[in-house]
Amino acid sequence: MTDVSNNPTLDQSKWEFSCDLEVNFQSERKANIVCSSLAVDKELQPDKVKREMSVADGKLFVHFKATEARFLRASFSAFVDVLTLATKTIEEFGQGMEL
Repeated sequence: MTDVSNNPTLDQSKWEFSCDLEVNFQSERKANIVCSSLAVDKELQPDKVKREMSVADGKLFVHFKATEARFLRASFSAFVDVLTLATKTIEEFGQGMEL
């Protein structure tokens, strides 16, 4: 077994699969609310999937990377499900509020 903890080159090759998601909320506040809400859900297998989120110009940016395509697909799919729920919640309960 190879120890990759002290070898950044080997560690980088571990994260072979990646994808990016950009969602335009057209509001910095809405994007921040969704980002904060989804940030509490950590990846179930952080040694196999990593997720980084940021907000800029009213958009939520999410970068996923994984050791295998199946882990990337599962993580992305689960994330989109909760993203959809958070977005629908804002649409439903944010009516009349300055968001």
